[in-house]
Amino acid sequence: MALALAIHGGAGTIHRSQMTPALEAEYRNGLETALNTGYAILESGGTSLDAVEAAVCSLEDFPLFNAGRGSVFTHEGKQEMDAGIMDGHKLAAGAVAFVKNIRNPISLARKVMEQTEHVLLAGEGANQFADQIGMKTETDEYFFTEHRWLQLQEALAAGRIQLDHAKPIGTVGAVACDKNGHLAAATSTGGMTNKKYGRVGDTPLVGLGNYADESVAVSCTGHGEYFMLGVTAYDVAARIKYKGLSLEESARETIDHLTEINGEGGLIAVDINGNVALPFNSEGMYRGYRTSNSPAITEIFS
Repeated sequence: MALALAIHGGAGTIHRSQMTPALEAEYRNGLETALNTGYAILESGGTSLDAVEAAVCSLEDFPLFNAGRGSVFTHEGKQEMDAGIMDGHKLAAGAVAFVKNIRNPISLARKVMEQTEHVLLAGEGANQFADQIGMKTETDEYFFTEHRWLQLQEALAAGRIQLDHAKPIGTVGAVACDKNGHLAAATSTGGMTNKKYGRVGDTPLVGLGNYADESVAVSCTGHGEYFMLGVTAYDVAARIKYKGLSLEESARETIDHLTEINGEGGLIAVDINGNVALPFNSEGMYRGYRTSNSPAITEIFS
């Protein structure tokens, strides 16, 4: 069975003109570290679920991506993080929404899947569950990054809620196929700069920003509201299941549909044969993949 792991660090209006060689090297280093972390688990015979969790934890710990430590600020100057994980073999999922001070929200999402009868826990209740099981937390200072704070000040001055993509970086995610042909997907985000009213996007919602079953695993990134309207992650699976399309065809058709409803972003997907698809309709998407048949590759622009 072919091994495969794909990751993303966000998609959106990533302008080449704003990308210095030093900054690009830093982003690629973050992608490569996450890719190698996750793939090492697959290579040693580990599960796709362990691989995607480890890869996303690595991305959450990297301060330049909008998840975990690098999460953007809300209107109140706080971080509210969402994450979702799904085990395609068991058709099981766990997710958390607007949690605070959790070092790795993706690991908390997995605990929801494995230790509760629920799929999604939100807000104070999710944090109470995290306390109860002893999840690792961090102080507000851990999550403070100057470039995120400056983004909030710009958004406040302009009176807008913005995708992190106004400055390059976004949601993070990973999808994998292990030696048994089992698939898993994991997605984590800090949401939108200057967001209000407890807004939750597509990331923690099954079938919208994250999905895995026995045929495909998908993680999405971009303007979440449109991924919700397009049921985008499940749309890839449905096109494979009901239209008999290949992974590449179904992923491309899904992004074409996203474009039709005015959505911007991209997705990463793997199937049981270890095929990988990484389509997007934005200027760039931080992405990488490695398979049994391909060395580690990281890319940013088209």
